[in-house]
Amino acid sequence: MKSLTTLRNPDNLKALIKFILFSGFGLFMFMFPMPGQESFATPISLITDLTDQYLQETTPYLLLLIITIAVLGIFIAKLFRPTILTEKLWLKDLFFVDNWIMITKIIALIVTLCVMFDIGPEIIRSEDNGATMVGLAKTLIAIAITLSFILPFLTDCGIMEFVGVLLKPLIRPLFHVPGRASVDLIASWLASSNTAVLITATQYNSNYYTKREAATIMTNFSLVSIPFCLVVAQTLNLAHIFPLLYLTITGIGIFLAIIGVRLYPLKNIADTYCHGAGEKLNEEVPEDKKLFHWALSAAIERSKNFRLSKAFCDGLKMTIGIVLDIIPIVVAWGTIGSLLVNCTPIFYWLSYPMGLYLQLLGVSEAFTIAPATLVGFIDMFIPALIMPSDLSEQGKFIVGVLSLVQIIYMTEVGSIIVKSNVGLGIKHLFIIFLQRTIIAIPIVVLISKLI
Repeated sequence: MKSLTTLRNPDNLKALIKFILFSGFGLFMFMFPMPGQESFATPISLITDLTDQYLQETTPYLLLLIITIAVLGIFIAKLFRPTILTEKLWLKDLFFVDNWIMITKIIALIVTLCVMFDIGPEIIRSEDNGATMVGLAKTLIAIAITLSFILPFLTDCGIMEFVGVLLKPLIRPLFHVPGRASVDLIASWLASSNTAVLITATQYNSNYYTKREAATIMTNFSLVSIPFCLVVAQTLNLAHIFPLLYLTITGIGIFLAIIGVRLYPLKNIADTYCHGAGEKLNEEVPEDKKLFHWALSAAIERSKNFRLSKAFCDGLKMTIGIVLDIIPIVVAWGTIGSLLVNCTPIFYWLSYPMGLYLQLLGVSEAFTIAPATLVGFIDMFIPALIMPSDLSEQGKFIVGVLSLVQIIYMTEVGSIIVKSNVGLGIKHLFIIFLQRTIIAIPIVVLISKLI
């Protein structure tokens, strides 16, 4: 990276203006709280909601069309191997897939057909199972469309380099990741955990994170957004103690990240880049440079390469990738997981050791709470939904905090992590999920006694 010597250089001045304007736009869209709203909302979340509403009103069969294309594309690729799919790597990755991905997408197509045409077994298309996942998938389409085209303004215009250099002395020793990871964390707090994971996946594919760094950020920094935390609190009738709830979530989340990066499997993932040696940002500040000036130099060098046309093309590819690749997996895995939770006693059996653990810690409703400690692996909202209304406030607090600090849930975040090829499969994600749960429970129980 060249040092910025003077802003009289026309190229540097132009790049500085691009950095300020485009990065400012990205920060505004992802992180600026909009006034006059009933609950906390950012411009990107408002646009996503409007896009979701428009798509569901005007194109009700869009999800079915997308999943049908995803399935047909796989069969066409396997049978005919058309040139357009073999020569373009991003299309090749979408359609030349393993058999388990093909089966997953076929299941997603079956579930979508059952729900949208009200056919097939009631257990699949019910509101508790397939219908919920289809509704979630429709919302994810809106997220993909809005996020993909605005995300480059946050990741490619220099703000991550600027923040990365400034915060590297704090972030690197604590979490063993670059300082730029703090942008992922802030985005998840104010937008959504999906946003943070997609930002990280994009940065990994652009060689700004190693495989270990990307895996660490995805599983530790993708905290649940403030709006969703409030939804969970309201569901559990804990809105009146929301400040304590959210402060607890934040504190435990930071503590778990510090611990988690030093445990298996994260510490064993290779520090290798997606594409060769990598385009690693040098966040080290030379002795003869001031911290702020070096951070600004890094941002300006990055913004020089930003082009609106490239951002649009990258956004289009990202949108297609999400809707054809990730959304079918969400529908299939989410439905299967919901069926296991709602229609079988398997989680009640599996959670018995957690009940003993909670009982050992003095929780009076230990075995009532126990299933909620594990079902969050399927979806983070399920624990709040399956708890009885007469559960004590302490019990509700434990369930609410746990479901929001576990982070790893397969219906959305987990699916994206597995598909991002950062070295984490379902087995690894479940291990991380258990680690976070086991470590967090004693802390949550202790704080719950303050209520």
